[in-house]
Amino acid sequence: MSPFRRQNNDDLDTDDEINDAGVDPELRLRTVRTAASTIAESLRQEERQERRKSMRKKRSGFFRRGTKRKEEPAPVGAAPHITGRRRNVYVNCALPMDELDHNGEPLASYARNKVRTSKYTIVTFVPKNLYEQFRRVANLYFLALVIVQVFPIFGAPSPQTAALPLLFIITVTAIKDGVEDYRRAILDDEVNNSAVTKLGNWRNVNQPQDARAWYEKMLGLNAPGKVTRGVRKLREREAGEGRQIVLNKEGEDRQSVSTLPVNDSASEMGFYGAGRKLEDIQSVDSHSYPPLDKNASWTGSASVSAYQQSMHGRPSLGAVDYNKRTSGLARWERTLWKKLEVGDIVLLRENEQVPADIVVLSTSDPDNMCYLETKNLDGETNLKPRKSVRATSSITSEEDIERATFLLDSEPPHANLYLYHGVLRYKDPSSGEQKQESVTINELLLRGCTIRNTTWAIGLVVFTGADSKIMLNGGDTPSKRSKIEKETNFNVIVNFVLLILMCLSSAMLNGWMDSQEGTSRKFFEAGAEASDSYVLNAVITFTSCLIAFQNIVPISLYISIEIVKTIQAFFISQDIDMYYQPFDSTCTPKTWNISDDLGQIEYIFSDKTGTLTQNVMEFQKCSVHGIAYGEGITEAQRGSAKRQGKEDAMDPHEQDIELNIMKQRMLDKMSQTFKNRYAQPDSLTLVSPKLADDLADRSSPQRQHLIDFFRALAVCHSVLSERTDPNQPFRLGYKAESPDEAALVAAARDVGFPFVNKSKDAIDIEVMGQPERYIPLQLLEFNSTRKRMSVIVRNPQGQLVLYCKGADSVIYQRLAADHDEALKASTARDMEAFANGGLRTLCIAYRYMSEQEYIDWVRVYEAATSAISDRDEEIEKANDKVEHSLQILGATALEDKLQEGVPDAIETLHNAGIKLWILTGDKVQTAIEIGFSCNLLKSDMDIMILSADSPEATRLQIEGGLNKIASVLGPPSVDPKRRGFIPGAQAAFAVVIDGDTLRHALSRELKELFLTLSTQCETVVCCRVSPAQKAMVVNLVKEGRNAMTLSIGDGANDVAMIQEANIGCGLLGHEGSQAAMSADYAFGQFRFLTKLLLVHGRWSYQRIADMHANFFYKNVIWTFAMFWFMLYNSFDATYLYQYTFILLYNLAFTSLPVIALGAFDQDLNAKAALAFPQLYIRGIRGLEYTRLKFWLYMLDGLYQSVIVFFIPYLVWTLGPAISWSGKTIESLADFGTTVSVAAIICANTYVGINTRYWTIITWFIVVGSSVIMMAWIGIYSLFDSIDFVDEVVLLFGTITFWAAIIFSVVVALGPRLIVKFVKTTYFPLDKDIVREMWVLGDLKDRLGIKHKRDRRRRQAEHAPMFHQPHYRSESEMSQHDEEYAPQAQYTPSIPRTPGSDGSPRPTVPLMAGQSPRLEKQELQRVVEHSPSPVPSPTPSHRDQLNPSPSLQRLSYYSVSNIPAPSPLPESNRYHEYTRDSTARSTTAYAASPPMSAVSHSSVTYNQPPASPTHLSPPSSANLQVPGMRQQQQQQRAQSPRAQSPAEQYEMRVRSPNEQWAAYPEPGSAHAVHTPMATEDSYMTARDDHDDHDTGYAPQSAASQHQQEESWRSSTYSYSGPHAI
Repeated sequence: MSPFRRQNNDDLDTDDEINDAGVDPELRLRTVRTAASTIAESLRQEERQERRKSMRKKRSGFFRRGTKRKEEPAPVGAAPHITGRRRNVYVNCALPMDELDHNGEPLASYARNKVRTSKYTIVTFVPKNLYEQFRRVANLYFLALVIVQVFPIFGAPSPQTAALPLLFIITVTAIKDGVEDYRRAILDDEVNNSAVTKLGNWRNVNQPQDARAWYEKMLGLNAPGKVTRGVRKLREREAGEGRQIVLNKEGEDRQSVSTLPVNDSASEMGFYGAGRKLEDIQSVDSHSYPPLDKNASWTGSASVSAYQQSMHGRPSLGAVDYNKRTSGLARWERTLWKKLEVGDIVLLRENEQVPADIVVLSTSDPDNMCYLETKNLDGETNLKPRKSVRATSSITSEEDIERATFLLDSEPPHANLYLYHGVLRYKDPSSGEQKQESVTINELLLRGCTIRNTTWAIGLVVFTGADSKIMLNGGDTPSKRSKIEKETNFNVIVNFVLLILMCLSSAMLNGWMDSQEGTSRKFFEAGAEASDSYVLNAVITFTSCLIAFQNIVPISLYISIEIVKTIQAFFISQDIDMYYQPFDSTCTPKTWNISDDLGQIEYIFSDKTGTLTQNVMEFQKCSVHGIAYGEGITEAQRGSAKRQGKEDAMDPHEQDIELNIMKQRMLDKMSQTFKNRYAQPDSLTLVSPKLADDLADRSSPQRQHLIDFFRALAVCHSVLSERTDPNQPFRLGYKAESPDEAALVAAARDVGFPFVNKSKDAIDIEVMGQPERYIPLQLLEFNSTRKRMSVIVRNPQGQLVLYCKGADSVIYQRLAADHDEALKASTARDMEAFANGGLRTLCIAYRYMSEQEYIDWVRVYEAATSAISDRDEEIEKANDKVEHSLQILGATALEDKLQEGVPDAIETLHNAGIKLWILTGDKVQTAIEIGFSCNLLKSDMDIMILSADSPEATRLQIEGGLNKIASVLGPPSVDPKRRGFIPGAQAAFAVVIDGDTLRHALSRELKELFLTLSTQCETVVCCRVSPAQKAMVVNLVKEGRNAMTLSIGDGANDVAMIQEANIGCGLLGHEGSQAAMSADYAFGQFRFLTKLLLVHGRWSYQRIADMHANFFYKNVIWTFAMFWFMLYNSFDATYLYQYTFILLYNLAFTSLPVIALGAFDQDLNAKAALAFPQLYIRGIRGLEYTRLKFWLYMLDGLYQSVIVFFIPYLVWTLGPAISWSGKTIESLADFGTTVSVAAIICANTYVGINTRYWTIITWFIVVGSSVIMMAWIGIYSLFDSIDFVDEVVLLFGTITFWAAIIFSVVVALGPRLIVKFVKTTYFPLDKDIVREMWVLGDLKDRLGIKHKRDRRRRQAEHAPMFHQPHYRSESEMSQHDEEYAPQAQYTPSIPRTPGSDGSPRPTVPLMAGQSPRLEKQELQRVVEHSPSPVPSPTPSHRDQLNPSPSLQRLSYYSVSNIPAPSPLPESNRYHEYTRDSTARSTTAYAASPPMSAVSHSSVTYNQPPASPTHLSPPSSANLQVPGMRQQQQQQRAQSPRAQSPAEQYEMRVRSPNEQWAAYPEPGSAHAVHTPMATEDSYMTARDDHDDHDTGYAPQSAASQHQQEESWRSSTYSYSGPHAI
């Protein structure tokens, strides 16, 4: 081919890619917005990709027509090249000479099956842990100082004591690391010591006969063939439970009635489970990892002697030669997982976990199928079919294995979970011909998965331990360090430089002064120098200064950080808000030293299945013949309504009530129409009364359309039915390869079309109570390329019907040419509405076939399945010949149920400025649907779909996306101060990318472009990604943007990204223990992430940041004060402080306040932090711990060191140095103690100033630390000492000492107080404003939190006499009304009805001691006239409405002791603080007023009071102040106990000064008479519940006003003593 022609062809390719890549003429990537358009665009992109692949293949075939094609196909998505040497696994055949060493042993060696996720072993713990700890610069520095202080020449007072802090911190840290790693090791042992069955007494030629190491051979350890102690214990433990293992194919003795041959494809996939006994399939809903042998029943060494049959007449099949003579010694035996080796034969039983990567040789299924649950791997509960190798499928016993001879040529181990290629080579026993069979991922069982619905399976171990795919995706357990800890190294280096400068200057000046002649040093310090050399003395002084000033680099900082982070981890683990009751688990911190990173997370990478979703599908809606059914509301619809401000119209509680009503109506209607024995009403999710009505309407043509639609759902599937309960024969459960199919079949069952049973010859269903049987002929399976599945069946009328279901775009392309256009349009419109609501849609269609058409097609299809080359393409062509001319039946809409609170959690995290990425192995359309369901993808986003099959096309799409974003947002910015995003502040973009495109995007040439594109988007969804790709994406963002990342997942496929991220979170659960075991934090639900980050993370980050800054400050003020003293002692490193003060300064005097700051401080309450998630963005931008803050604290410490030294110096220099006792106070101890006391008080008070949350603990520690220091002066003064004699007597009684201390502290801390005041008042941060709202404003009221002052004032109301009234026996009750009492929750607010003359209704019955209630007729009349009608209780319901006598609270005291009450005044509804309303939280009456008057509300008793002049209310009264009533009503509403009439009496109090403060002015339109304080009285309020209590509408303003005007006439006022 000429170069010109080749270039022209390449240009044509490029043009095609540009036209098909979704890029407009201006090279900007086209975007979509709605869910339906996004899914449609993703399907179009995949079709373009397939078309490009086929075009390239055709061109390559044309231009390489003369070349020979390779036999081995390259699977889609495979890596271009898998490095490593292929391995040959031999079974019962000798190894070739080139694979043997000189001793005849195999050259190849393989990894053990023993795995280790822990970081340390017994041997490596000490060196590896010491290496990790001494990576800290400070630890190396402290180690050097400890070594220096050993030499006496440097004048260290106590070298042994100096080493204790370093030893302490290293020991504590080592213990903590050891405990964390020991937990991992325990879980590793559980996995490695799990039980498995392998073939024993059989030679595995792939392993050497003696594989022991040289030292084991020398010591005679672990001799070959010896049963180890662990295996022996396992066999002894299981010996009493064992039985002989007999294997046979299920259904071998059953005859098939099918006249059609089963083709290879159907047999391989086994959709109809030929010969399976479905009644015997046991459902196991959950399991644990590591595996638990719950149903194990084995012997140590089982025999098959009971299962002997003659093999002479059996023909040889595949690799099994039945004419071969065997020893018959092979036996199944129990062993441990860690004992398995490559080449071993293992036996797996149902519900057992796979111990290694195993190729399936044979199964119990006659179609050689087995079903795999990958819950541990990817969190999915659906079953995945696997099949055995055809050449070994006849193996059913140990002897069959001995007769088999074959070689497995396997590819080397690699991390791709979806790809495997091997070749099984064997010699045909009958002809002697060499044959081979391809082995793919469909014949491979991966470690950690579970065998389901398969009695037994025999397999060959191919990859073990570290070579298994799941372990290759996991990686090594990393040693994580927090961001602040890494930044601390810089601060330590800065302080170390300062220390060196201080020591150098001191040494040089000391050497210079020592060299001077004629000074007083020659007389007073003779012989004090270590040598006569000035230079050597200067060097000694330098080292002595290093020791004296060592506190400027605080070793106590690391000790304190370990303590603080341990306390923070404890608080996190004890948070009741993160407790998940179904698993009985709280948030478990597994890595304690990174809690501050939780407050700086910018990117969250989440798995989808099992993390965001429950992996539970619900059939919510459907469209049948253009009519939509289903009333359910999805999470996506709720989220859309919330963003539009319509959340009130979407109240979930009200919707649930309405749905339950409609569901009951639907069930009633269907039960009247037909009988459905298999219905499960509790699981019905398709709620539509209209559907039931249409099914019941025999005259409507829609009825037949509905029958055809649900009949298709009951027939067109690959589901297996099972009877879960033998006692309930009509209760069916379904096992499916995907939860979608199970949901569709279950919905058809509950609507009246149950799928009952399936065999190789029949599909049994019921149609509205009538049984029907269909004969299955063919099944065209679903895959990601076809996006559809079809079945061909013969219906009871003998007709051939093809049912097809799949994506709407695929089905619509295959509709009949003369299809009804109106039906197509209406169905498409309904599916678009369903998709925009976050639902998964499928289109259902059908067509009839003639007998001749089917026979002709079967020949083509069988030829395609037998093709040697291009088999998949030929099968697809055959499928296209039958899947056409379809007629639409309808469409389904499924909801993938999210975990509770996921949409709200994602919205909160977005408001906090955190970007969330989804990394999932699911297909693109599924991920898009979930993205919209959980409000991660929104309709106001521009969504870009990247789908390409080459690096060039990937680059083109990424550049088009960058151009699109740049045209809207401008050029990208990488400014750290602009980290995080503000939702709604600018146009939002999202990226959806598939696994193949991501593989190109992560290449060295394109990853920077992809990183730039993705980090400008709010959301990125990566689909069909492998675990290794997940880790690569996390690493790309973490390293490329230096961003803080968090990964969260629940399966073993998430371990890699969990370990790669800065923070790894694993969800606990049945399938999530592998992820939780490798995570830094483990908890039960995704929604707990908001509390962990926005509350605990933010607190921890701010606490650690403040703690670091305060620690460096307090050491600067202490050390530089000593340095200033060097000016006056010739820089000879003389200690200013008494040595015990130096030792105790960081140990006892100043460490506890800083630890309290780091452990307990809170700038905001947890509820306030969650209410304002935007405050989190300061952590994302790293604004709480900056180098500027570090330098400001250092300068503040430097300034305060000048103050605390020179003010006492000037006082001592200028003032009289005489004590009150006449003794002088001029010693170094006197002056040094004064400076040290001032410095310590300043340091502790400074920490107190920076503390925002004062508790009793904080007060005790901050004040107590200074008090301990003072006490130490007194205690140490009592002991004989050379340099500290009677200091407490000399100093504490001198005003000079106290004046110097106080003045120094005030001058030192004054600037800090002024700066804090100015900053908070005039330049407040957002958190300062929220804090002010919390402390001084109404934020607490808005969040429903009580004020402390209210709680203190209400302590009197917590007395038992008010909240725990005494109970009386029934015989002691003075009254009991058994006739009728309204139900507590439906008690109406009954207005007081005046008499005929306008006067209030008389209260004589109350005065006479009767029950305070209305007559039944009057109550009935009130209820009938109530705005919100309540059903009137009938006599048959009175027993239910009446509270039982035992539940009525009556007074313990006798009737004669209870005085009669005065008549009741009417409610004054003008008083805002007296109404029971949640809106009164913002009034001035949030605090309870003094109890000087009683009015408006109620106090009632069982008997009237004897006199209106008594001084105290009876003990049976229930006292309540404003604000308490709402709480008690909530408690009563939550209580399951019925309320008694006595509990409805209450009394309110108010202040006479504030009694009418909110009352209208006299001149206003609503002015009414205001009574004096002396007119207060007791009142009965049995019927005074206001409108808010019961939900009834309030009375009219006129009636209220009339009642308020006349209330005085209904009371007996008195001017005597007040009630309280």
